[in-house]
Amino acid sequence: MPERKANLRMIAPRYKQATKKEKIKILDEFTLNNSYNRSYAAYVLRTYHLKSYLRNSNVVLMAGKDTKTKQKNHPVIYDASVKKALLFLWKSLNFLCGKRMAPFIPEFLDTLERCREVTYDPILRNKLCQISPATIDRLLKEEKDRYRIKGRTYTKPGRLIKREVEVRKGISWDENQPGFLEIDLVGHEGGDASGEFAFTLDATDVCTQWTETRTIRNKASVWVLEAIDDIRLALPFPLLGIDTDNGSEFLNRPLLKYCQDNGIKFTRGRSLEKNDSCHIEQKNYTIVRDTFGYHRYDTEKERALMKTINEKLRLYTNFFQPSMKLISRKKINQKSIKVYDQAKTPFRRVLEHPLASEGAKQFLRQLDENLNPIRLRREITDLKRHLFQLVKDKNRDKISYVSQEEYELKYVQRKVNKEMTHESTI
Repeated sequence: MPERKANLRMIAPRYKQATKKEKIKILDEFTLNNSYNRSYAAYVLRTYHLKSYLRNSNVVLMAGKDTKTKQKNHPVIYDASVKKALLFLWKSLNFLCGKRMAPFIPEFLDTLERCREVTYDPILRNKLCQISPATIDRLLKEEKDRYRIKGRTYTKPGRLIKREVEVRKGISWDENQPGFLEIDLVGHEGGDASGEFAFTLDATDVCTQWTETRTIRNKASVWVLEAIDDIRLALPFPLLGIDTDNGSEFLNRPLLKYCQDNGIKFTRGRSLEKNDSCHIEQKNYTIVRDTFGYHRYDTEKERALMKTINEKLRLYTNFFQPSMKLISRKKINQKSIKVYDQAKTPFRRVLEHPLASEGAKQFLRQLDENLNPIRLRREITDLKRHLFQLVKDKNRDKISYVSQEEYELKYVQRKVNKEMTHESTI
């Protein structure tokens, strides 16, 4: 006990004047030497100067005011005007999180001013450019809570050529080179898997996060192959490899032959291991589900509208939707610590990559100069409204209303059947 008191007498003044990071180290040292619980050790160090013990008594007198720190009244930097402007940017960027949004705000403001969509005064603009990701999430928390769905899978195993398509391993691809795509299908059945309905073929480049989406009539291999060929021609870099799940829509002879003829490496993930295709699984929700929702699309008009939306969506996603990539992962004391790079758009990643051709980069720069993100967002929203209205009208036509007489007749029939069943059991 005397040793603990002496140790406390030495460490407490140093703990009181230390910064937050220094306090963590002092607490580690103090708990190790005294075998204290960490919470109790912090309490002892925090209240050392406020305690006085009565002689020959266990009674403790607390001196001074309450030990709880009073909240300081700091001046408000990010006021209502900043929040209003931030809310507009957040909705224009399709509800990005703070970490993806903060690094992209200066570039996005330049684009909006070039397109004459908004003009902010220098003080407000400076605040928006300096705001941190945590502050963005804090200011938008109430709005995020207002905007808060799980899909089903249609993957049926393709066993015919499963052994001929190798499982993707760490050395199978050079993930630092553009051209290696993860591909998946998203079904739009609206909860009814019967009959024919549309699918979206989603493909994303692992290196640059460049994403392409195509609407197909169903998941027959002929439509899948046609969509993959269309994506290959639209990419700003050569298609070097594709990685799919084990569904029969991908593991088939036509697609395997197509890859062999065009020098494309064809790999697959392991069964029931979604993390093997983590990049595309993420895009399935943030791009496809977020745009088309969970409705059923099974008519030609709906598919045509979906194709038009995808044409606008590829520009909006690749030029104005920044993403972060995992750089490293460490495990310290059973805790996984992940480090991500700075959020960048796929367009910016392609421009910065040394292996991308100068011709492709120049084409993308010219395309970027003529794009207006707010106009693109408006067009996508209007097309989505039209699409959802088609679904609504279609479902309204299918509803059959039951009259009161029919309802009462069915109720009586059910009641009679119940009574007859009960009598037969007796």
